[in-house]
Amino acid sequence: MTLSDSVAPQEVYLLPLTDNGAPDVSGGYVYLPPPSDPPYVVRFAIEGTSSICREGSLWVNLPAPGEHFQRHHFREYKLRPDFNQTLDIDIPVFLAGAFAYFTTFTTLPNFSTTEAPTPKPTRTATYYIDVSPKLTLRGSPLSLDALSIFSTVTKFMGEYPRDWEKHLQGIGGRGYNMIHFTPLMEKGKSKSPYSIYDQLKFESLCFPNGESDVASLINSMETEHGLLGLTDVVWNHTASNSHWLELHPEAGYNIETAPWLESALELEDALLDFGTKLQFHGIPTVLRSAEDLNRLMEGVENHVIPELRLWEFYVLNVDRDAHAAVEAWSKGKIELPIGGFKGSDVGGLEGVKEWSSKQMADFLLENGIFGASELGPRFHRRVDPQIAAGLLTVIYGRKSSAVGSPDQHTALKRMTNVLNEINVSFYQDFNSDVVVTLQQISDRIKYLRLDQHGPKLGEINSKNSLVELYFTRLPLNTTTKKHKSKSLALVNNGWIWAADAMKDHAGPGSRAYLRREVIVWSDCVKLRYGESPEDNPFLWDFMTRYTRLMAKYFVGFRIDNCHSTPLVVAEYLLDQAREVRPDLAVFAELFTGSEKMDYVFVERLGISALIREAMQAWSTGEMSRLVHMHGGRPIGSFEVDEIYGNETSHDPARNINGSNGLAKPIIERIHKIKQSPVHALFMDCTHDNQPPAQKRDARDTLPNSTLVNLCACATGSVMGYDEIYPQHVDVVQETRLYSSPYSDQTKKKLEQKSGTGGIGGIKKLLNQIHIMMGRDGYNETHIHHDGEYVTVHRVHPKSRKGFYAIAHTAFPGYGDGNGGLAPVHLTGTKAKKIGSWMLQVDADQATKKLVLADKKFLKGLPSIVSDLHGIELHTNDHETLIKIPNKFPPGSIALFETWIPSAEHSEGLDQFVASGASEAFDELSLIDLNFVLYRCEPEERDSSGGSDGVYNVPNHGPLVYAGLQGWWSVLKNVIRNNDLGHPICNHLRDGQWALDYIAGRLQRMSKREGRPSAHKAAQWFVERFGAIRQIPNFLLPRYFALVIQTAYQASCKRALDLMSDNVQHGQQFLQSLAMVSVQQTGYSKSASLVPSKVVPSLAAGLPHFSNSWARCWGRDIFISLRGLFLGTGRFDEAKQHILAFASVLKHGMIPNLLSDGKLPRYNSRDSIWFFLQSIQDYVNLVPNGIILLKEKVTRRFLPYDDTYFEFDDHRAYSRQSTIEEIIQEALQRHATGLSFREANAGPGLDMQMKPEGFQIDVKVDWSTGLIFGGNQFNCGTWMDKMGESVKAGSKGIPGTPRDGAAIEITGLLYSTIVWVAQLHDDGYYENGVVTTAGGQKISFRGWASRIRDNFERCYYIPLDNKEDDQYDINPTIVNRRGIYKDLYKSGKEYEDYQLRANFPIAMTVAPQLFNPQKALYALELADSVLRGPTGMATLDPSDLNYRPYYNNSEDSNDFATSKGRNYHQGPEWLWPTGFFLRALLKFDLMRRETKEGRTEAFQQVTRRLEGCKKAIQESPWAGLTELTNKNGVFCADSSPTQAWSASCLIDLFSDAQKFSIE
Repeated sequence: MTLSDSVAPQEVYLLPLTDNGAPDVSGGYVYLPPPSDPPYVVRFAIEGTSSICREGSLWVNLPAPGEHFQRHHFREYKLRPDFNQTLDIDIPVFLAGAFAYFTTFTTLPNFSTTEAPTPKPTRTATYYIDVSPKLTLRGSPLSLDALSIFSTVTKFMGEYPRDWEKHLQGIGGRGYNMIHFTPLMEKGKSKSPYSIYDQLKFESLCFPNGESDVASLINSMETEHGLLGLTDVVWNHTASNSHWLELHPEAGYNIETAPWLESALELEDALLDFGTKLQFHGIPTVLRSAEDLNRLMEGVENHVIPELRLWEFYVLNVDRDAHAAVEAWSKGKIELPIGGFKGSDVGGLEGVKEWSSKQMADFLLENGIFGASELGPRFHRRVDPQIAAGLLTVIYGRKSSAVGSPDQHTALKRMTNVLNEINVSFYQDFNSDVVVTLQQISDRIKYLRLDQHGPKLGEINSKNSLVELYFTRLPLNTTTKKHKSKSLALVNNGWIWAADAMKDHAGPGSRAYLRREVIVWSDCVKLRYGESPEDNPFLWDFMTRYTRLMAKYFVGFRIDNCHSTPLVVAEYLLDQAREVRPDLAVFAELFTGSEKMDYVFVERLGISALIREAMQAWSTGEMSRLVHMHGGRPIGSFEVDEIYGNETSHDPARNINGSNGLAKPIIERIHKIKQSPVHALFMDCTHDNQPPAQKRDARDTLPNSTLVNLCACATGSVMGYDEIYPQHVDVVQETRLYSSPYSDQTKKKLEQKSGTGGIGGIKKLLNQIHIMMGRDGYNETHIHHDGEYVTVHRVHPKSRKGFYAIAHTAFPGYGDGNGGLAPVHLTGTKAKKIGSWMLQVDADQATKKLVLADKKFLKGLPSIVSDLHGIELHTNDHETLIKIPNKFPPGSIALFETWIPSAEHSEGLDQFVASGASEAFDELSLIDLNFVLYRCEPEERDSSGGSDGVYNVPNHGPLVYAGLQGWWSVLKNVIRNNDLGHPICNHLRDGQWALDYIAGRLQRMSKREGRPSAHKAAQWFVERFGAIRQIPNFLLPRYFALVIQTAYQASCKRALDLMSDNVQHGQQFLQSLAMVSVQQTGYSKSASLVPSKVVPSLAAGLPHFSNSWARCWGRDIFISLRGLFLGTGRFDEAKQHILAFASVLKHGMIPNLLSDGKLPRYNSRDSIWFFLQSIQDYVNLVPNGIILLKEKVTRRFLPYDDTYFEFDDHRAYSRQSTIEEIIQEALQRHATGLSFREANAGPGLDMQMKPEGFQIDVKVDWSTGLIFGGNQFNCGTWMDKMGESVKAGSKGIPGTPRDGAAIEITGLLYSTIVWVAQLHDDGYYENGVVTTAGGQKISFRGWASRIRDNFERCYYIPLDNKEDDQYDINPTIVNRRGIYKDLYKSGKEYEDYQLRANFPIAMTVAPQLFNPQKALYALELADSVLRGPTGMATLDPSDLNYRPYYNNSEDSNDFATSKGRNYHQGPEWLWPTGFFLRALLKFDLMRRETKEGRTEAFQQVTRRLEGCKKAIQESPWAGLTELTNKNGVFCADSSPTQAWSASCLIDLFSDAQKFSIE
């Protein structure tokens, strides 16, 4: 029994947050399944030192166990910073609904060495988590996608309970499982169900016993008929005659509560009055033509608008405001605006005096007008007299009685001119609004009285007014007389074309009612909530009681007019509803005009689904598009990391900040939150719109409904659709009652077959299929449009069982033919016909007229659903062929059950494919995994003798690796985007070559390379590929990806399990860096560490430095060794590389190029120092690492002897030395001085080098202790680009010779001798001295002291030139100050003073050499000048030699760049970034004295890792590149994954862990 067999795993939904606290989920919308028992967990994953962790807290309003949800009650989770880990906060989910979270933190300031203002605490935006409701019916769970909803207008249902029970039986009998009721409350005078008279009283005509009848209804629905209840909630408005409005007119928008509407009310009063006087003006009261309308509008324009003097609502009262301003000026009541007079002369404000009236007007408009942004009563806009007085004071000075001072008349005249100028813009606003108003009035009258499709209202009179009523006038009675008269005219509700859903069109910022832009519902008064219950206590309380009453009985709400409902109101009322019914389903129609805005409503309200309608389609093609939108994912879609890592043991070392209130399980199943679209309730027809018999062809009733029911979402219909009602049932005007042949209780149970009177029998079948598919998760669909046909195939993603439908749509003009559908090929699929039917409807005008003539009942058109015969099914081993008969007219459908035999695996194909990988890979070593996961083209060719390479995908190109990473780098994006059209998918559908390649490669590995550990992995692939080889090719991409994903994750997990704890428990970025260790370390037949046998070796980079002589570089290996080997726990590999290079020590140096030890080349002056640093790191970091010093190596060359001989010479490997002796020899040889010419010097060794370049000279200047070396014709440090261009004259001239004392060598030298001195003191190292060429004994401590005493003098360039005499500098050459020289006493003096990214190396290994304050300033400067998005510029951009774009193939006349000579003259290299950040962290922490300060230091580093994190995540090579061009621009000649680029950042994490502990 496995662990997972005995303990139910904890389900975890992973919600990573970005650096700024936003959800790192594709699309940003977080939608989770219904609550479970035990509850699943949402795990917030936050990088340990992201910006939000700075004094940060996560605030979540998901309630704790046993608590009620309170929207504004947020629980705080402190974020404890941890550089090396991801912070996990686990929140159990107990309730459905819309929940919110945000983070508070203190903004990370820009890095500075000086005191900076402390940033203020801030908070992120609020983000949302929507949890789906858990619906049940008769004790069984019912998913949203399994809902089949039936919509009814309650006023047509008849007498309760007699008629209602009949209809309920008919609805339940057809397989629906939820009924949508329009509002059941007492209706207003219009009798529209949406114009509610009393929200707290059920309609007495339907429910004479009130609430008890509704309780009985709901009980009967659920227990007797298997139906849940859904009702509309109307929060926006109430009936215009609602009695409670007379008591509480403040619940609406009136002139008292909304004074900005006064002009709209006066306009409407004037229009209504004008409508009663048309005859007086000679205008006809019955409009018969456009000419009549024009005459009417001329009358409005000439008699209504001018007489109203509407401009007075817009403009200033110039006389009033000018006098007020002058009076304030004369009394010295002066105020200046914030910011003063912009653009004026700072001294005496002389510039303002010269302003024109227009400039003054603009100034006052911006700073000194009350009410400028909204309308109000007449002349409500006015100038702030004190601001205006301030302006007069600037112009004239203060008012004085002195002779010659300006008088009030002059000031009044000036101010009058200014105010008239202001009014110009206000008059312009008025004029433009009048144009709109007149046009809107004209358009609406035209529609209502003249348009062919309008209602043609007829005569204009007192009952049928000129314009629709925008205002309801409350009656005058004893109740209303208690209120002010201005409060008795209330705005009616309505809608506006393309309106901003977030804007209140009756609010102060809108002039929609004045402009007559509202399509008004004159029977509904718009409700005014304000922002909170305090703004309108009665209304909030009243609507809360209404909402809670609805939630008491109904499992679902349909929010009427949701897009016009203030979000704060909807949130509050839904909270009230969910308090009564936690698992409330919420549906809504949204007309926001924006998908983005739809998401705002959906996520904030927790809307379960948005209502969409098939009848919106105007053609078969459009219908196909709608079905595609709601059909689910394409067949063969990929698993989007739904569950990754399978079941994983709980990691006790994981940093969990939050407590979830649950006992921690032993194992977890972690789900990645998928991108989720807004869910839909897809209706074949709604109660608002026309049915097929009216809008299309009545026969389309059947195919339209079939297509809807095959969709992977909630679906619905409306009473009258199945019965084929001839036209839309008007919810306001209609008075007849429903009738349905399915509502007769005397009939036997409805059968799923053809019949008369509608499509009910087939609808029952369709509903049952839809519900089953929704319940079981059939969520993959293929939709095909072919002429008049739409075919839909919906399948289960795992069992591969499905249903296939052929629908011949019936749009006007389609005739009676079969439409010519080509034979259908279902590849690899078996099919069984369920049935085929056609719908015939008697829909001629005479029949329609007869049906509509019934005065009492709503009836359907005569119809018959007939069985269709003649469909041919031909099945063989490869496919099923379906042919339709000649008789398959519009209105016909065929329905089939399908399955794929090859997918019927005993364990379930998905489960089998995704199982067993951990066990199969559990014996692989890291070297094995190098082969399994990686191997670039040269490596693969090398290991196979040239026969095998990486895989080439047609129309895509070769993969970057032969191993799993090569496949995964492509597939991860294909899976994420569900890109089934990608070339790799097409290739897999074309054949199974990829399967053969992968399995065959591993089988050959297990045999040819003698790796039995790989046999299980190879066999696992053979078995999994064997299982999927039989499935249809169209499914192969999905299952192939599942195999690769499973194997890739298992391989990575195995690799990480073999590494050190800090990696295993570290954040994902660190783990990605650590995997580069596996990527770069493996066998190469053409490159080994020793000449006698092939052993694993570390490549410098792939693919450029992957094999032969180019693979093993001494410098690269020992820059990389600390991170890739020591930092990951690969101590044996580290030791092997140290011993291998120790064995080839010569001249006191290790080779730059190893070449198996056969042809080592000794031309790098810095490699030995990185080598010695690596030995030091090994001894310090590896448990009992000190014993390395006593390890013996056989020597390729003789100790202390410069004689060169071949590797097979008898002297080779004839002597042994300990590592301690190797160290001493290296130090002693440098102390004595080196001078030699490279062995085999000449074109055969280096065809670019001049003869002088082969001479190597290194010596110590004992006055300073510094080591000097090199010349102007060689390049012995890592900046080793040799000029190659004959054309440019650069051949043999290095781009960066860096002779002299390179600063990083000085730092490494100091680090080594200080370490050796301590070893000597501790008794671990025999020698304590070196001997100079002159025979003088120098102790290691004495050597170190000389360096330390002279370092700053030799290298530092002071900020203040007054200090120059304290340092060894030439002021005439200095380019930047406050930095450390790159070189000391080089062949070209100016090169000493160049700012490069080498000094942080010295800072990292030898911080004692640096003054902390000076060091930090230099780092700050480098941060702003050299640091790019990922790498460090190799030269100061201000340097004349700066050339940041590297192109090695360029062969131009440019001396600086030809043949890539500028390799290190500006391009941004990544490995120095690690040293820079290590130095920055080290020296920044030195000045930090508080926990908060130390946290900031870590966060500054984290911020600077963003580019590298993105780069390694996006790189197909799964590594960090060698270099980039300026500002991180891609460099085509860069090695795409370089060992040291990753290694040096692992070093950073190792440092951070040490500093954190300290």
